[in-house]
Amino acid sequence: MTFPATISQGDTGPVVRWAQYLLVRITLSYEQIDGIFGPVTNGAVEQFQQDNNLTVDGIVGPATWAALGGDQPEPPTLEEGSSGPVVSALQTVLNEGRGDFSPDSNPLLLVDGDFGPKTAAEVEGTQQTGGIVADGIVGLQTWALPVHAAGQVLADLCGVRGHGSH
Repeated sequence: MTFPATISQGDTGPVVRWAQYLLVRITLSYEQIDGIFGPVTNGAVEQFQQDNNLTVDGIVGPATWAALGGDQPEPPTLEEGSSGPVVSALQTVLNEGRGDFSPDSNPLLLVDGDFGPKTAAEVEGTQQTGGIVADGIVGLQTWALPVHAAGQVLADLCGVRGHGSH
């Protein structure tokens, strides 16, 4: 198995964002996916390590990555111009979530697998509802948006791997 680079407090960037994403629903909330390994992320890592009988050192190395499922593929980043079955799944979920986790004032999306301006606008509305940056791009923080009281996130409903399946 190949794992991402070892990270610890003070590190920043996409590898930190991936670890934070994997910690959502365990010890972090989606709002805390910011790519900065600060005290909050360090505490979340230490809590995860303790809960999983790992060495509690706040360092995300091979053993912690393995327990988190860090060798899984990351969910794709979707934006205007993206297309395919994941976009279709996203459009379906956004339609079904109107009034729940996305604005019910938005018109239904055509489920065509093409991420165009209307899909981007619906994503932006969903991001605004979730209180995160509304840029219309579906990245890790958007995939981690909670959509049901049962603890599901947008990625779960769209069948995107890389979250909660460790």
